[in-house]
Amino acid sequence: MKHPVDVHVGKRIRHRRWMVGMTQQQLAEQVGIKFQQIQKYETGMNRVSASRLWDISDALGVQVAFFFEGMNGQDGVASATSNVPGDILADKEALELVRSYYAIPEEQRRRLFDLARVLSDAA
Repeated sequence: MKHPVDVHVGKRIRHRRWMVGMTQQQLAEQVGIKFQQIQKYETGMNRVSASRLWDISDALGVQVAFFFEGMNGQDGVASATSNVPGDILADKEALELVRSYYAIPEEQRRRLFDLARVLSDAA
């Protein structure tokens, strides 16, 4: 049976990997394991050891704590702090939007952000 924390950490690994545009194979090569092991981590089927999580965080350019963000209490249930779905980064369209957003030069990105805020307030 999958533990909710393992599932959460696996989702965070997958989301970050997608955000940086890395394949399972590329991540596995950087960490020194087979891509099938990355698949098992991402589904929560296998628990990630502390040392492996350290290696994965280094390869993905985040702190280890990143993988635990959104956890709530001992039960491992993600907290709901807004009306945004907790697993929004599982949506490939949302990920593509975020990647595209950060590809825009900073000044234009700020204007787009301001426009999006105005449009969401008007909705």
